[in-house]
Amino acid sequence: MADVEAALRASWSKATSDDPDEWTPGNPTRGQCAVSALVIQHYFGGEVLIAPVIAGGGSDEYHCWNRLPSGEVVDFTTDQFGPNFAAGEPVDLTPIVDDRGEDRSMLLLQAVERHLSD
Repeated sequence: MADVEAALRASWSKATSDDPDEWTPGNPTRGQCAVSALVIQHYFGGEVLIAPVIAGGGSDEYHCWNRLPSGEVVDFTTDQFGPNFAAGEPVDLTPIVDDRGEDRSMLLLQAVERHLSD
C-alpha cells in the first residue's frame, strides 16, 4: 500500500483535479478524492464511499474514500479540507470524474503506473 500511496501523491496534478482552479502544489489533494478512490479501488478492490462534506468544505461538496475488502478505511485526501473536516453519512453515488470530457481517473492511474515502474 505504501508504494501505491507514494506514487499516488507524486501523480496528483491540476489535470487530475476535479477543482483545477483551486488546485495548487501547496494543496495537492484538492479535487483528487474521486480519482484517487478509483485508483485505490483498481489496485486493492473494495468499495468507493461518497459523502457530503459537512465541515471544512463548501456547502455542495462531496468527498470520496475507500473501504477495502478487509474493512480497512483508506483516505489520502482529507487534508484538502483543512483541520475541521467532517463528512456526513455515505450516499449511494458513483464518482463522476469525467465531467470535463476527459477521464481524469485514467490520467491519474497512468501516472501512478509510471511512478511504480520506475
